[in-house]
Amino acid sequence: MSTRATLRTIIVATDFSDNGSTALAWAEELARQHDAALVLVHAARLEPATTPESVQWSQKSGDEIRARAESQLDREAQKARRSGITVDCELGFGAAVDVVIAAAERRGADIIVAGTRGRTGWKRLLLGSTAARLIRKAPCPVLTVHPTDAGLPRPVRTVLVPTDFSEDAGLAANAATRILGGPGTDRRLVLLHAYHVPYEATYLPAPVLQDAISAADAGTKRMIEECAAKLQKTGIRVDTIVCEGDPPAAILDNAKSVGADLVAMGTEGLSGLNRLLLGTTAERVVASAPCPVLTVRREAA
Repeated sequence: MSTRATLRTIIVATDFSDNGSTALAWAEELARQHDAALVLVHAARLEPATTPESVQWSQKSGDEIRARAESQLDREAQKARRSGITVDCELGFGAAVDVVIAAAERRGADIIVAGTRGRTGWKRLLLGSTAARLIRKAPCPVLTVHPTDAGLPRPVRTVLVPTDFSEDAGLAANAATRILGGPGTDRRLVLLHAYHVPYEATYLPAPVLQDAISAADAGTKRMIEECAAKLQKTGIRVDTIVCEGDPPAAILDNAKSVGADLVAMGTEGLSGLNRLLLGTTAERVVASAPCPVLTVRREAA
């Protein structure tokens, strides 16, 4: 268990969109909660990838893009400073993911905050988008914020941590304790394990099936309580939930029922997948959670 309980440097990726502004608002709240430095990062392209032959591109056009981006970035920083937090800016040129990751590495960032620019419901976060690529490649945990999280920034007091008892789930739990910021009666971490009974198991005689489920349930509860006992040493209240059901659906339902301020989870699990693939639990939760989602990669942690 890491003894470092707070965040020191927060990177927020902004493209000046509405979703970018929502991500910035959540990043500001985290910075206030942890007395952390906030770094606003914007990526611009001085030349478009393709332009119609009728459009004349010049050095002057690139200079105008740079000047406008710097001006907008400075305005965003000035607004953030009004809340009393330390704010710095970085304007980079090139692909957004590369610019943000480079800034995070230079600054030794503890976390990157970015908008998903995804959609509500079960529609997928498109693989290859800035948010999905950040989740796969960032050198630190990534907090993704949905457009529907607008107007809701608040101190993080309750974090839901889905666990399959893998190393990645443990890293996510550790990251959640840092986000919560140390001991406090109002701080709560909720460990959730959801298991799914295969349809084929229903062919078993009812008593046999029930005995198997009861045994698995008892074993799981012992494991999750052991995890909780370790996390409680941080002084944070830890609750546990064990339920049967489709894991992504269970995570989304319980995030609502416990009033989670955010969900913290690993991008890999016991399956050993090393990419955020279309349809995985992590991606479904990132796309559809009722609150921001903190994803933790093993390499980043």
